[in-house]
Amino acid sequence: MFEGFHREFVRCGETDIHAVIGGDGPPLLLLHGYPETHLMWHRIADDLARHFTVVCPDLRGYGDSAKPPGDPAHETYAKRAMALDQAILMGKLGFETYGVAGHDRGARVARRLALDHPDAVSKLAVLDIIPTHVVFDRIDQVVATKYSHWFYMLDPELPEHFIGLDPAYWLTAKLRAWSADPDAFEPAIVEQYIRCLSTPEAIHATCEDYRAGASIDLEHDREDAEDPIECPVLVLWGAEGLVGRHYDPLAIWRDEADGPVEGHALDCGHFLPEEAPEATRDALIAFFDG
Repeated sequence: MFEGFHREFVRCGETDIHAVIGGDGPPLLLLHGYPETHLMWHRIADDLARHFTVVCPDLRGYGDSAKPPGDPAHETYAKRAMALDQAILMGKLGFETYGVAGHDRGARVARRLALDHPDAVSKLAVLDIIPTHVVFDRIDQVVATKYSHWFYMLDPELPEHFIGLDPAYWLTAKLRAWSADPDAFEPAIVEQYIRCLSTPEAIHATCEDYRAGASIDLEHDREDAEDPIECPVLVLWGAEGLVGRHYDPLAIWRDEADGPVEGHALDCGHFLPEEAPEATRDALIAFFDG
């Protein structure tokens, strides 16, 4: 996996971002979700690198990237701040324009990157999410139950304490709960996910990511309500997950974008690149190479 890739730590503002980079061709930025790291792309990164220069960072607060402490307004982990990290990273790597694909929390960062830096993002792919403001606006019992961690992690103290008692259990429980195939995750990769989530700094940072989602991120969305995504958008989702069963993803994303929006469901749960790697790979290549 990641054959021929090299690692870099890049200073992005006041945050050091860890990334692996490989391949040749137009640049493609891949952003991971919770509770994972850049390693979630391991099944498809090598194939994508035959078509693109692939950049797989760990988001601020995740993996081996820096984990600055949160602040009362949660601005440190606002998607605007996390997206700016990625804009600076790509600029320092010499890429003025690039495609972006994000999964889960990474898709929320990718969406904000496309909104805040429209001249940089040529195409956007979002994997298995509905925009945060839509989730909160349409909340019901089904979503509140399936996304219970969204609300649990808003408490200012409890989640850090209780996740910290057994981060391996918390992480593997989430992988099982959100996937249609719990055997899709390679044990060695899961060990790395656990390693990266098992420090107090990482647990706090990832909780702050969710706290920002329920506060400062919504403020930014309200401010930008009249500013649609300008670039073409690919929407992929797992047919067996909440997004596929509870929403009309294409209709929702077409309300968010000015340009063309295409997409389809894949036969899997939430973790598309690990549960349905070939289908995810083929869809991304067709979209970004087209």
